[in-house]
Amino acid sequence: MEGHTNVLSLRSGRDAARGLGLDIGRFTAVTMDIPWKVTADSLGARPEKVVMVETVEEAWLEAQLQALPPCDTILGIGGGQAIDAAKYLAWRKGLRLVSIPTILSVNAFATPAAGIRRNHEVAYVGTASPDPLVIDFGILRTAPHELNIAGIGDLLSMHTASFDWAHAHAKGRSEFPFSQDAVDDGRRILDRIYERLPQIRANTDEGLMAIVDGYLDLNRICLGIGHFRIEEGSEHYLFYELEERLGRPFVHGYVIGLGIRLMSRLQGNDPDGILTVMQEAGLPCDPDILGISRTDLKASLLNLRRFVEDRPHLWHTCINDADIAGPWADEALEGLRFG
Repeated sequence: MEGHTNVLSLRSGRDAARGLGLDIGRFTAVTMDIPWKVTADSLGARPEKVVMVETVEEAWLEAQLQALPPCDTILGIGGGQAIDAAKYLAWRKGLRLVSIPTILSVNAFATPAAGIRRNHEVAYVGTASPDPLVIDFGILRTAPHELNIAGIGDLLSMHTASFDWAHAHAKGRSEFPFSQDAVDDGRRILDRIYERLPQIRANTDEGLMAIVDGYLDLNRICLGIGHFRIEEGSEHYLFYELEERLGRPFVHGYVIGLGIRLMSRLQGNDPDGILTVMQEAGLPCDPDILGISRTDLKASLLNLRRFVEDRPHLWHTCINDADIAGPWADEALEGLRFG
C-alpha cells in the first residue's frame, strides 16, 4: 500500500514508554487523571507542567496555550480527548508531539488534525504528527478491554462510509473524485481486522497492534487521496446529532458502532453481517451502554436528514436521500437494548 502515514516514528512493545521522558527534552504532559497515574512513574523524568484536560472546546484550549511554560515537546497521554488536546497545543505552538495512547477507543493518535469543539460542534483543525507514537501494550491493558476493542469503531466505519461515498458518486454528489482503489484498499484493512477478531476481543499484543496497524494503513489511504471519505459518513453524522442533542460526550467507538448498526440498515448494506462482526469482536453497540433512551434515539433518527442538510460542510450520504419516517425508525430500533 503506497503513501505515508501521519506517524513520523513508532515505538511499540511491552514497556515501550519506560524512560521516554529522558529522550524528549523539556516537555508538557497533556493528559487526564487516570492515564497520568498509569504512566507518570515510568517516564523517567518530570514534565515542566501537567495539563489536565477538562474539555476540547477551543476557548479552553486557547487558555491552556497561553499558560504553557517554555518546553520542547507536548506529550499527549490518554484517550481521544487528551491526544486531540495535545495535538492542538503542539500545532499551535509549533512543538514536537509525542503521543502515548492509553486506550485505543478512537483513532486520534494516528490522524493529523485535532478534533476539537467550537460551540459544542465538532471541528477538525491543524496538523500534528507524533514523533514517536508510543504503543505500550502493558499500559493499554490497564484500560478496560472493551475500551480498546472500541478502537475498531473508526475502522469498521469504512463499511458504511465507503458505501456512502459510492452512493454520493452514483448521485453525482460526491465532493471528491471517487476512487474504487481507495475503497478496495479499505476493504483489505477490514479483511485483516476480521481475521483477528478473537485476538482483538482478548486484547492480546497481536490484537492491539492489529488496531494500530489498521489506523496507520487507513492514514496511508486517506492522506494519499486528501480526505477521510472512506472512513467518515452517515454513521458519524448520527453521532454528531446525538452529541449535540444530549450535550455530552460518548465513548467514541461505542457510538460509532451504534451508528454503523443503524446506518447499515438505512443503506441496506449487510446490517446483519456487520452486527455479527461487532458482536464477535465484543464491541458494544447498543444504546444502553451509552445511556441513550429510546425516545432520544428515535428523535435523533427523525431529525437526522434536517441535521445534515442544515450543515452543508457535511458530505453527501444516504441520509440526504432517505425518507426516515416514524415507521422506519421504530423498525430500526427493534432488537436494540435500552436501559
